[in-house]
Amino acid sequence: MANKVYDYITEEIIRKMKEEKIAPWQKPWIGEQVNYVTQKPYRGVNTLLLKKSGEYLTFNQIKEKGGNLKKGSKSEIVIFFKPVDKKTKDTERDEENKEKYVVLRYYRVFHLDDVEGLESKYVKKINNPIQEAENIINKYIDKPVIENKDLNSAYYNKVTDKINVPTINNHNTAEEYYSTLYHEAIHSTGHKKRLKRFKDGELVHFGSESYSKEELIAEIGAAMLCGISGIVNKTIDNNVAYLNSWIQQLKKDSTLIIKASTQAQKAADYILGKIKEQSPEMKAQSF
Repeated sequence: MANKVYDYITEEIIRKMKEEKIAPWQKPWIGEQVNYVTQKPYRGVNTLLLKKSGEYLTFNQIKEKGGNLKKGSKSEIVIFFKPVDKKTKDTERDEENKEKYVVLRYYRVFHLDDVEGLESKYVKKINNPIQEAENIINKYIDKPVIENKDLNSAYYNKVTDKINVPTINNHNTAEEYYSTLYHEAIHSTGHKKRLKRFKDGELVHFGSESYSKEELIAEIGAAMLCGISGIVNKTIDNNVAYLNSWIQQLKKDSTLIIKASTQAQKAADYILGKIKEQSPEMKAQSF
């Protein structure tokens, strides 16, 4: 059963990538830091600049909404790019031209905890767990610790052997939560006490060939586990968009999907409890 699903997923990924009608990859989780007035999440570097999750507003917005800033409150900075028209003079034709460019601006905001007289407007999304998807993670006997401390990023730390993912309610859908969790779980199978994909002393940096190949393995493995749990139809387009970005990083080598899928199958089987450790045959195969 699993092998048929694996084959289907690999074939479907290749088919969709050949169509070349792939939307850009979308981050499947939602930042917890939002603008109080618009309820829109802050994005990009602003998620790093803001220290806490929750709602933020400017001093003027506090006054406009009838709130009061608590004494001793400290502001934080968010940035934005503002489009600007610049007028230039064409002296030969005696005409004025307009050039468009953007300038970096910032403004100071306060957390709602520092404001008196205003109630939170933030309504958390409720995504119900999917039992079949939960069962897969439960089968991962020696899985690393899974945490939800950082609500703005997902990662596996091979030094501490810990996974962090935003909570299920911080994802757009429950299906995308499990796809994210599976991606990091596949990464964790590379640990030296599991399938030993990571080499001792290897320095892997973002964008390197080793990093890119590991991302292919993790995303294909995640798609395979989504297939086993019956949610792949809700996640595969984003899987393919993510894979396409890394294939381009590796100069669109079409053989990489097949090579990565072999490693991804082993990782998925490990999580499902079908293999306990890396066999000599597995050690002999490289990617």
